[in-house]
Amino acid sequence: MSRDLVGYGAHPPDPQWPGNARIAVSFVLNYEEGGENTVLNGDAGSEVFLSETPGGQPFLGMRDLSTETVYEYGSRAGFWRILRLFAQRNIHFTSWAVGRALELNPAAGKAMVEAGHEVASHGWRWINYKDMAEAEERDHLQRAVRAIEQSCGVPPVGWYTGRLSANTLRLVVEHGGFLYSSDSYADDLPYWVRVGEQPHLIIPYTLEANDMKFAVAPGFTSGEGWFAYMRDAFDVLYAEGATAPKMMSIGLHCRLAGRPGRAAALAKFMDHVLAHDRVWVARREDIARHWMKVHPA
Repeated sequence: MSRDLVGYGAHPPDPQWPGNARIAVSFVLNYEEGGENTVLNGDAGSEVFLSETPGGQPFLGMRDLSTETVYEYGSRAGFWRILRLFAQRNIHFTSWAVGRALELNPAAGKAMVEAGHEVASHGWRWINYKDMAEAEERDHLQRAVRAIEQSCGVPPVGWYTGRLSANTLRLVVEHGGFLYSSDSYADDLPYWVRVGEQPHLIIPYTLEANDMKFAVAPGFTSGEGWFAYMRDAFDVLYAEGATAPKMMSIGLHCRLAGRPGRAAALAKFMDHVLAHDRVWVARREDIARHWMKVHPA
């Protein structure tokens, strides 16, 4: 697929968000715990990405018990804390859910669906798919869909790999059943692409208004820094929304934002968002269905 460096240019379309909203806000909770690199999953070594000790080296051929427990905090405690924050405010998120992670803790998927959240697919494993053979990646895609459907009772309608391959988008479209995918950071609005002869909706995601910055350098070192960044991003987009409404994505991880000090910053930002009128806090499935209706391919 060729690059598009032009996009909507100086005149982006009016998304016509419900309620004449000036901004659509999409919270995304990454549920990955148990799907990461570990010899227990047949991997060559342990996980080193997005933990509390960035920059480490994998333990080859053996488990890193400390890093495993950092991940376990996410599914055991952080997930439930974040779920409570959203329930208290009666707003909903989309989850990037790793199939293997839900297979190990199907109660998490069930809890999200029962609370009204969207469970989208984050692949079968939380690994880098860059060099994976096409046939194996296709199998992983199918296994991810099955695991989510078994945990949640419904198949996913959204897809985000993160560390994707050159084949990922085509495989997602070929599989069918997906309203959108989000392996893009290219815009402040959804946009259509053509994969072969088929149109496909992209709802861009974020790596900057994202708690992953607590685990990579340069990144956030305090909840206040993260809150200030999210607040400023929201305020700029909200102001622009007076004449040109946009959307804002916020990336969360159970083991990162679910820690008490960061959860406090998340709660503070959620309250900042809800203190404004003409804001649509939406699941990505709802954004996709709206865009398809207002701006069809």
